[in-house]
Amino acid sequence: MSTKLARGGFWNSLKEDVTRMRQMRFAFGVTFSCALAYGVDWPLSFLLPIFSCVLLALPLPKPSVKASLQNMLNTLKAFALGLLFSIFFLQYPSAYILALGLVLFHIYYYLNRGGSFWLTLMSLIAVLILPMIAQANTGLAFGFAAGFIYSSWLTIAIIWLVHFVFPDPKFTAFPTPPGFQKKYVPNAAQAALKSALVTLPVATIFITFGLIDYLLVMVFSAMFILKPELSAGLGAGKNSMISTLLGGAYAAVFYWLMVAVPQYHFFLLLLLATTLFFARNIFSTKSTAKYYSSALIAMLVVFNSSMAAGASFNDILFNRIILISMAIAYIVIMLNVLEHFGIGNAKAEVKAT
Repeated sequence: MSTKLARGGFWNSLKEDVTRMRQMRFAFGVTFSCALAYGVDWPLSFLLPIFSCVLLALPLPKPSVKASLQNMLNTLKAFALGLLFSIFFLQYPSAYILALGLVLFHIYYYLNRGGSFWLTLMSLIAVLILPMIAQANTGLAFGFAAGFIYSSWLTIAIIWLVHFVFPDPKFTAFPTPPGFQKKYVPNAAQAALKSALVTLPVATIFITFGLIDYLLVMVFSAMFILKPELSAGLGAGKNSMISTLLGGAYAAVFYWLMVAVPQYHFFLLLLLATTLFFARNIFSTKSTAKYYSSALIAMLVVFNSSMAAGASFNDILFNRIILISMAIAYIVIMLNVLEHFGIGNAKAEVKAT
């Protein structure tokens, strides 16, 4: 009886501790995602733990049924848009470039007015990556879209599950989401124009010449420029570089431990211990806390890539650092050029929901 009371008292005290609940939810959610991804292994299954890591690191409440269904619908809308580009516009280069510029502008403009960050992220990935894949094989583009949608929908289900097992205390305070501004916002439009002008040239070159080996340069450039200010772009690039180095260091230890003990159960135990450590740092007041969620994503990406046949861990980590450096250099050059010509000088604050 005393043991039961002690257990009940521990669980009750845990449920009243906001930080510890978030730490446990993050660690078990990411570990469970990896267990499914590596245990079942469907196409693009590695995206499941990455999506889970991104969403569970945010101090957000359990999504409502309406919000979850909306995110599922947003994913479908984004990849329908990407497939539309891949099937119809890609065969007409001039029309494709014009349409891509307009779509990029509207994606950034939507975000700058307080739109959904999830829809923005899915849309950017879809319109930038799917056309590159479709150039090689249209069927492969459909397969990529299907795997991406399946992984994102499964992520939403896992977020629900871990919020049910590790709920936030009733008194937990959450940040107020910004409202979406339906009317025309000049500052948001100027910021979107600046972001689109930075992303469009690199996207056009990469998609036209099929530079799929350097795909991350284009993707990083599109992400770093979400807030089109030189300091913000540099800050995002710097944070990504630090997170990659930090994640790479942990990935090296993780990789060699797995080489020593290549067992699925050991992998899950090691991952749970690792995610608990990262969770303690993510949900802390340390100045370095902002690096750890991205560092865990970098660790998972580098580790997953290094497990492929014939892959070299050192080469994968080095290439990722080089690609991020190239994206940072490109953004700095383009923003300086745009500012020199006085394009998009107005600042708009980007808020994610």
